[in-house]
Amino acid sequence: MLQIGPHHIENPLILAPMAGVTDLPFRNLCRRLGAGLVVGEMVTSDSRLWNSRKSQFRLVHREESEPRAIQIAGSEPEQMADAAAKNVDLGAQIIDINMGCPAKKVCNKAAGSALMKDEALVADILAAVVGAVCVPVTLKIRTGWSSDQKNAVAIARIAEQSGIQALTVHGRTRTDKFNGEAEFDTVAEVKQRVSIPVIANGDITDGPKARQVLDYTGADGVMIGRAAQGNPWVFREINHFLNTGEVPEPPSLEEIRQTMLHHLNELHSFYGDYLGPRISRKHVGWYLKAQPNGSMAAKEFNRLEDLSSQVEYLSYFFNLLELAKEKAA
Repeated sequence: MLQIGPHHIENPLILAPMAGVTDLPFRNLCRRLGAGLVVGEMVTSDSRLWNSRKSQFRLVHREESEPRAIQIAGSEPEQMADAAAKNVDLGAQIIDINMGCPAKKVCNKAAGSALMKDEALVADILAAVVGAVCVPVTLKIRTGWSSDQKNAVAIARIAEQSGIQALTVHGRTRTDKFNGEAEFDTVAEVKQRVSIPVIANGDITDGPKARQVLDYTGADGVMIGRAAQGNPWVFREINHFLNTGEVPEPPSLEEIRQTMLHHLNELHSFYGDYLGPRISRKHVGWYLKAQPNGSMAAKEFNRLEDLSSQVEYLSYFFNLLELAKEKAA
């Protein structure tokens, strides 16, 4: 069990915050399929920008199960503190601070993983946010700025001293972006140097890898990001492996179909008739990627403009897959 402030996280699997991915429908789905905690999409700390349609969708906190976690990003302590307090007013129960995003548009504003270059500023931001809210504050970082500037241990100590309640470490530097393989030596060292919960992140795609990372680092949990795209069952599968040591059967075609259709309906309900069909395209594309002729099917799906035609096409495509499976048997 993972403890973050007053919150008992029943299993140690956390859905990573991913901009444009971990919206409310996806968070609810991953929680239903075994994620112990889900974290909402990154929200800018500049509340003057919250009137945009994108931000309004990201600021929906009260319509999901507890504990509700939201991530904020920025580089000005007072602004970050204000954003944290406003998100708590909107229903957030855990505030996560982003110091791990390697994206240029974030780092160019001296936010995300760029902050790891300035340890004094990190301390100021953490102190300001922790002091502004009465809910747990967590932090997500990378191993450092570059391979010769790995300061995750120093940042972790600052975090613990500032009152941060849990720390996620992605096993790459900022300059690595998502290239190469994540390394977990640094994560293990961080775990040895602090007493707060440490969560390992990076390239955790299945049960055996999760078990390996937990055993190697001593981490209190793992965070899963890209591996959940089009595969929300990854949480159920990892849970099963951690509990039994066995790799479970993958979801059946019928379960994939039903889950995808449910997800599709939830996206349309959340985003409406105009954005619903468009935002659903990337999610459906990830689901279809693993299926025979999935790329072709995704191209056809992307031409469709309403829920009924999207549902009809997916039902048709999965009927073809079932028929092909029966013939092969």
